[in-house]
Amino acid sequence: MPSLWVDADACPRAARDIVIRAAERTRTPAWLVANHALPLPPSRWAKGLSVASGLDAADDEIVRRLVPGDLLITSDLPLAMEALDKGAAVMTSRGEPLTADNIRSRVQMRDFMETLRASGEHTGGPKGYSDADRREFANALDRWLARNR
Repeated sequence: MPSLWVDADACPRAARDIVIRAAERTRTPAWLVANHALPLPPSRWAKGLSVASGLDAADDEIVRRLVPGDLLITSDLPLAMEALDKGAAVMTSRGEPLTADNIRSRVQMRDFMETLRASGEHTGGPKGYSDADRREFANALDRWLARNR
């Protein structure tokens, strides 16, 4: 049975709550990994995994534990690339799939935007997590679980 892995440090709480409810409903193991303790409800299926503080400590632990067929929820593009290389599926907390076909162009765009910001250009940040984002993520996660259980 595949497991769900959440890069929980930057994942919106609403998305984490959706993962927990989906894990309980479908009896799918879910791991929420962060470099701090997360307040989680008691659950047989959704567990928090707190790792040591440090650059990429949570990412490294996720990659170490991922197996082919698992699903990783993250917006961290380098982490997504490593997960894809290990045979995991990846989606963002907005329900967008990250695949071998689109990850490289996403990384290039991120690098381009970083270059603009470094040159003093104001590029703005990501938009807030909306109700539409929450619904799209919940629907995408439900579709993935239906196909992969």
